Amino acid sequence: KNVLSQTAFYQLSRRRPRVVKAILRKAAGRRLPKGYDVDTHFRPRYNPWDQRLCLVPDGDLFTAIRRRQASVVTDTIAEFTETGIRLESGAELEADIVVTATGLKLLAFGGMRLTVDGRDIKLPETMAYKSMMLGGVPNFAFTIGYVNASWTLKADLVSEYVVRLLRHMDAGGHDQCVPVDDDPSVTPQPLLDFQAGYVLRSIDEFPKAGSRPPWQLGMSYAHDVIA
Repeated sequence: KNVLSQTAFYQLSRRRPRVVKAILRKAAGRRLPKGYDVDTHFRPRYNPWDQRLCLVPDGDLFTAIRRRQASVVTDTIAEFTETGIRLESGAELEADIVVTATGLKLLAFGGMRLTVDGRDIKLPETMAYKSMMLGGVPNFAFTIGYVNASWTLKADLVSEYVVRLLRHMDAGGHDQCVPVDDDPSVTPQPLLDFQAGYVLRSIDEFPKAGSRPPWQLGMSYAHDVIA
C-alpha cells in the first residue's frame, strides 16, 4: 500500500505539478494560523519532487507554529553578527545557537579507488548497468536507491539479483562477470535526474546512466520488481 500510494503521488507530481502544488499549499494553509503568509514560507520556487518533499509527522511543526512555539523566516543570510544573523532584508535574528545545515556532499563509493588490470577507472567515463554494476568493471556491484521511495526497496532487489548472478557463475564455473556497452545508439545521461542541490553539486563525479535500458536508471519499484 505504501509503495503504491507513494508511486502514484510521485507520478502525479511529475505529470501535474500545478495540481499537486495547489493540494500541498491548501493542506499547509489549513494547518497554519489564520492570516499566515503561506506563499512566502511554504511555497517553494521548484515543483514537487524536483527536490525531496519534507514530511511533517502528525503535523507537529504546524502545531508548534499555531502555539507560537516556533516560527519560520524565509530570507537570505547577509552575515553573522555578535548576537545572531542579519538578513538581506535588514532584519536581524537573535540566536544563542546557529546550526548550519548546508546539505549533503555525495561521495561515490565512499571514495573507493577502482582499478582494472592496473588501470585507474574514472567514474564519469563509465556507464551504470541496471544502476547496480559498471560497464567495464568486473565483479563489482553497488546500490543506488530511489529518490521517490525507500532506499531499501532497491537494495533488496539488487541483493537478490547479485545472489542469482553468483549462483549462475558458480554453476558455470565463471570467474568474472562484466557488463559491456556495445550499442553505439546508447547515449550517456546524468545518473540521477534530480534537481536537489546536493545531487547537482556532485553528479559530475559519478558514473553516467544510459538513454535506454538496461543502462537507464529507473525510479519505479513496481517496474523493477517485474524486470
